[in-house]
Amino acid sequence: LKRCIQKKTYMFPMKTDLNLLLECLKYQMDSPASQKEALITIYSICQQNSDASDYFREIGGLMFVSDLAKSSVHCIVKEAALFTLAVVMESNVYCQQTLCTSELFEDLIFLLTNKSSSVNLKRMSVYVILVLVSNNSNGQTHIRETGCIGVLLQLFRTTLSIPEMNLSDENINQYYQLWSSVCSTLCACVNNPQNDNQNTCCSVFPHAKDWLRSCIKPEIVRPICSFVGLTVANNSYVQEYFVSVGGLDILAEVLIKLVRDSSRSYSSAKLAVVVTKTLDACIADNSAVGDVLVKYHIVSKLLRLLTSDTLDSGEKISIILTIGHCTEGCGKILISVMNFGLWL
Repeated sequence: LKRCIQKKTYMFPMKTDLNLLLECLKYQMDSPASQKEALITIYSICQQNSDASDYFREIGGLMFVSDLAKSSVHCIVKEAALFTLAVVMESNVYCQQTLCTSELFEDLIFLLTNKSSSVNLKRMSVYVILVLVSNNSNGQTHIRETGCIGVLLQLFRTTLSIPEMNLSDENINQYYQLWSSVCSTLCACVNNPQNDNQNTCCSVFPHAKDWLRSCIKPEIVRPICSFVGLTVANNSYVQEYFVSVGGLDILAEVLIKLVRDSSRSYSSAKLAVVVTKTLDACIADNSAVGDVLVKYHIVSKLLRLLTSDTLDSGEKISIILTIGHCTEGCGKILISVMNFGLWL
């Protein structure tokens, strides 16, 4: 009873604050700075607070902010409104369901394809899409049926240029942050639950392969490996397509380089585990594609990685599972282990 009374006592000032802030948004249409400040306060109240987010939805605040993101002519208001929508939806599933409509996806497509949209506005738009599709089959369907996923895949291909990977440059870094957000969103599109978006997303595998061939910086390898690993998971068609475009070969080559450096580089050892997990997702339950790895003596490389003192038990278990999938029903690879790796 005491806890219930404390919760009700807390809810009253929170409700009052949200009502006042919503009124402020409505009556400060000519003051973008004031609207931005009100939005910042709203998302600070609603962040990780399901009750506050649900109340904001009940009083019409969620839809008003959604309309504001669409109609405001001020970029700072659009960005703050989009960020607020994402935060509120993250905090409350009913808010996610309320906003998960084809109309919102179409509005976000417009922002992402509009040449006048700033990089940060596009990043906020991608953040909203990420929240809409996360653990939400309806959102994953809408993103496919509206064509929004195609826009994200185009951003994946074109946002970054490999020769310009100087992340200390502020201008380049903002494009990297957008690209990284796109990768995270594509990961959410294909997972929890797994769905037909896997077959759509594999269209960028040739580009992902070229990235891995040209750049093995963690900032590039980690997002791409997460994307590839989730896209191929439990999907034999996509696994085989990744092999057909040379993706598994490139993963093997990257892994060999990282294992070679792992004895003198902590970061290389950790990144090698990330690549190992992705490689495992590519061959799990599909031993036929694993034949590609025979010529690389991958099992012996994994055994060598397994001896690294920098890895924790969970990482070593991942390596052991990958070794199991590599050797599953494949005598050639077992011979490779005996010839090249058992002495480790």
